[in-house]
Amino acid sequence: MALSAWPAGSDTPEMALFRDRADAGARLATALQGFRGPDVLVLGIPRGGVPVAAIVAHALGGELDIIVARKAGAPGNPELAIGAVTPDGTRDVNDDVVQALAVTAAELDDAFTTASREAAERERRFRGTRPKPKLHGRTVIVVDDGIATGATIRAAIRSIRKSRPSRLVIAVPVGAPESCAEIENEVDELVCLERPSSFRGVGQFYDSFPQVADEKVQQLLSQTAVAFAS
Repeated sequence: MALSAWPAGSDTPEMALFRDRADAGARLATALQGFRGPDVLVLGIPRGGVPVAAIVAHALGGELDIIVARKAGAPGNPELAIGAVTPDGTRDVNDDVVQALAVTAAELDDAFTTASREAAERERRFRGTRPKPKLHGRTVIVVDDGIATGATIRAAIRSIRKSRPSRLVIAVPVGAPESCAEIENEVDELVCLERPSSFRGVGQFYDSFPQVADEKVQQLLSQTAVAFAS
């Protein structure tokens, strides 16, 4: 199920679609009501996806946790992503960028090893002493605040698939049409509220889009864990 406010190929107004992540989360939760249930697991992608995921998890009566995916930077240009990787080493490689930069196999391994180590450290920092959630046989909904290239989402998908959830859903407020089309083929369902054709970055579709602090992620995870346990 994919929801869009504009017909395919139409031009998108140059305006924000969401007030902030709370507004996006509330609207996304409404679209996901068909998944409501205590066995639903909502995984936010830190950091920006977690405030959205927390609202979705609360509305669906599900458990909130995280799936960390870290972008791997190009050799000599770490801001340019050659893909993304999860803490367990699951990769999504941007073959076009790798070929254009003539990245060697050794350089590729170094970049992804470093990024995987950083992802594992970030996961430990966010989760603390709480154990990882059970994924097998559950409906797993992965939430982010938007999809641009889709690299982190694809790495997350491939990592989660190893645990054999009964159903894997990706849910985002907004996404680049091309990236959404690719991801749609890799999951059981993609819920994307808006797929504007004029897409430069996720932040352009929010009135307020501040950085989310690590402490905010930790707070949301702790609060939701207590509520879910009770």
